[in-house]
Amino acid sequence: MGESAHRWSRRDLLRRSALLAGGAAIGAGVSQAWQSTHRRLPLGGGPASATLVNQQQGLAPGAVVVVWSVPTGQRLVALTFDDGPAPQWTPMVLDTLAQHRVPATFFLVGAQVRRHAHVVRGRLAGHEVGNHSWAHRDLAQLDAVAAYDDLSRSHDAIADVTGSAPRLVRPPYGHLGGAVLHAAARLDYRLVLWSAQMVEREFPGDPAGHARRIVADVRPGTILLGHDVGPQRRLVALRGLPAMIDGLRARGFTFVTVSALLGADVTPAPTG
Repeated sequence: MGESAHRWSRRDLLRRSALLAGGAAIGAGVSQAWQSTHRRLPLGGGPASATLVNQQQGLAPGAVVVVWSVPTGQRLVALTFDDGPAPQWTPMVLDTLAQHRVPATFFLVGAQVRRHAHVVRGRLAGHEVGNHSWAHRDLAQLDAVAAYDDLSRSHDAIADVTGSAPRLVRPPYGHLGGAVLHAAARLDYRLVLWSAQMVEREFPGDPAGHARRIVADVRPGTILLGHDVGPQRRLVALRGLPAMIDGLRARGFTFVTVSALLGADVTPAPTG
């Protein structure tokens, strides 16, 4: 009985050893797959890097500011729209903003600006433009030179068509790879993300409900993300934009551009 138990124990040990070896092989395979997928993310000179290897960096200020919101006791909110311009929705947004005398910041895609220059030419007075890349690629997956070239190309297109050179950048998807930070510093941009955004998926076919949700969520210093291009569900937010504006004004909020918000005489928000 003792020998049998010993033999089974030995078999069990061998079986477990085989399983462990198999697991190690699988683990090595997963590790190799990860390395293959992420080999464009080296620590020097590639997308994960915020510096160039053995080169002068060419950074204007040598620093970049990243902003999600602005701490302030004033009831200020910055309305922002990404991914445009496009003829389907951008005019609707501009018409609503003009009707309600609301300034906004448009983070424009350079290729869209070239393609649909007529949509925004002469219509952005009182608004602000920012850079949202040339073709909405994920800049965090590019190396430092490619990210800079992309944003520079978009910068020139936006300045040429709108007459205003962007001083703000918002990377597609909000992805902050090292190359994005490096390019933003080279272009002397402020990097602007957001602290609240439209939640269209939660309110299908209910613009009024969506507007109430956004009005309730906004806080002093909020940078609010919207889109003037995209899938049809986003129209819920755009159709509810007048109610959103009225609701926020009823709460005492003033609409400003992002740069105006950043330049506001901010004071600590009261506590308690």
